[in-house]
Amino acid sequence: MTTGAGDPVLVGSVRITNPQRVLFDEMGITKEALARYYESVGEWILPELKDRPLSLVRCPQGPDEGCFYQKNIDARFPEAIDRIDVDLGGGGTYAIANSVEAVVSLVQMGVIELHVWGATRADLERPDRMVFDLDPDAAVPWREVIGAAHLVRERLEALGLDAYVKTTGGKGLHVMVPLARRHDWDEVKAFSRALAQSIADERPGLYTVKAAKKDRRGRIFIDYLRNAEGATAVAAYSVRARQGALVATPLHWDELGGRMKPAQFHIASVARRLKGSRPDPWKSFRRTAQTLTAAMKRKLGVSP
Repeated sequence: MTTGAGDPVLVGSVRITNPQRVLFDEMGITKEALARYYESVGEWILPELKDRPLSLVRCPQGPDEGCFYQKNIDARFPEAIDRIDVDLGGGGTYAIANSVEAVVSLVQMGVIELHVWGATRADLERPDRMVFDLDPDAAVPWREVIGAAHLVRERLEALGLDAYVKTTGGKGLHVMVPLARRHDWDEVKAFSRALAQSIADERPGLYTVKAAKKDRRGRIFIDYLRNAEGATAVAAYSVRARQGALVATPLHWDELGGRMKPAQFHIASVARRLKGSRPDPWKSFRRTAQTLTAAMKRKLGVSP
């Protein structure tokens, strides 16, 4: 990996040191380029980050040189980053990034990935989204992952729930359900588990809700555990700490077909995509407040 430093540069109001340090060798993406990417997608990523506690993946020398996962932050973090003390999910002081300055400040500290809670500081005990993380074993063809996302959507729509989809920046997909803040974590987790289990029961050779590696061989793990108290999911438009600089990217459902591949969504292509004329696929996501009704729960066999 190239480690040339270069003189500090300003990205917005943030001083970026070692701006020419190459983080992603294959694409020649530097620390400065990463900061400028996050600056350029500010209007898109900030609604996903707003008032949500963050878990951070920090890779000071780049993803090939070792990364670490950080939840709690300390006084060394810049003032641009908001802080929130929480008791849930193990407790601690978490970062909140409500401005482009805050996000770029995190890049200066070596952050590549941003993972968000499913609840905001307005009510940390009541999530405003439900996540189905479709995580395939390496042997599972991509077409099956696409099929799984459409199947989860169909099951949700049959219950009366609208769903949205994004790439994870890896080999899977997230199916997302916006919620009104009326349910606690246990309620949302039980609902998501029941739906995931119903799918796994119908096709146990392809789907599983068991996290153990031995149970996931040749299958797609429908991970409902993202809906547990204190759990996180990668934020839309976050870069992933993997070669290729892939980005977790919201999609229109009609984009999710056989020709679409996760690797096509990276820093350069997503920046171009957002300059296009097609509407935001998640335009209505944050305006949608859905309730898990007693009737829905009865259909899934969940106690009201």
